Amino acid sequence: MDYEKYIARCIELARRGEYYVAPNPMVGAVLLRNRDELILAEGWHEKYGEGHAEVNCFRRLDESEHRNTDLSDCTLFVSLEPCSHYGKTPPCAKLIIEKGVGRVVIGMLDPNPLVAGQGVRMLRDAGIDVEVGFMEKECRALNKRFLALHEKHRPYVILKWAQTADGFIDRFRSPETSSNSREHLQGALPISTPETKKMVHRMRAENMAIMVGTNTVLLDNPRLLNTHWEGRNPIRITLDRHHRIPADAHIFSDETETIVYRNRTDWPFILADLAQRNIHSVLVEGGTTLLNSILASGIWDEIHIEVAPELVIGTGVAAPKIVLPDTYQLVDGHLLYTILHA
Repeated sequence: MDYEKYIARCIELARRGEYYVAPNPMVGAVLLRNRDELILAEGWHEKYGEGHAEVNCFRRLDESEHRNTDLSDCTLFVSLEPCSHYGKTPPCAKLIIEKGVGRVVIGMLDPNPLVAGQGVRMLRDAGIDVEVGFMEKECRALNKRFLALHEKHRPYVILKWAQTADGFIDRFRSPETSSNSREHLQGALPISTPETKKMVHRMRAENMAIMVGTNTVLLDNPRLLNTHWEGRNPIRITLDRHHRIPADAHIFSDETETIVYRNRTDWPFILADLAQRNIHSVLVEGGTTLLNSILASGIWDEIHIEVAPELVIGTGVAAPKIVLPDTYQLVDGHLLYTILHA
């Protein structure tokens, strides 16, 4: 039996919950009959607060022609260790035991201290054959945000900006020297294309929160919503040390949660506070000041840079200075670079 084949299928299933399960991990499950390797049922964690992958897998089994199968001759494959505690749902390890599954194959252990090997222990104590550690690299990549929260005790931090061919992210603008009404401020330099904007909104859907600095709020008055991709709106975060952001700014204009840091704006405090709030990922779309501050602190995990190769403005707000890699993705004629923190 090719264990990695079925764990790979678990990972594929898990991705179906990508925009809906945070801060929980994405998890997939496959139930296999051993004697003929027939897949009896599949499941994945579909929505935060609802049934986990194992629960949905067994539910589909109960709805199928195989519902009366003796599960002692079956293997349940799952990409992440089954939970062992009562949270928003009962423990999946307990359900697996009650169903009488003979063997469980797990991609990787769950680093959440509420689980952390206890799910495996429960299964083994019940006499179930358990094997762990298949396609672990791929399983970790699937849930890199969840792992950052529980292993680094901070959110996974992604920086994103778009720049001109000559290295600027915007023209010079200042709320102090423009009209007193934000409605009349000169707009930001248009760099992204419709297709690359859509990709940015996908990134908003992939991450729990989005962060910008004070100047971005004052100059652009953004809503920071996810309007061009499926999934939830990200939690909005900004820094306002000098209490300059007005109460009628668009980031306060709807029911989407907004967090403003005013009195404490140091990164150790902010990251610890976000982790305490169970926010596992932050997409930073701020201006140069915010981006450079995070780069200097070394707390970032990924950088995504869009370069418009034919747009040259000569002067303006300089993009952060960073060496671009040799490889890139070409979208709408723009170059998209991805940098992972070593």
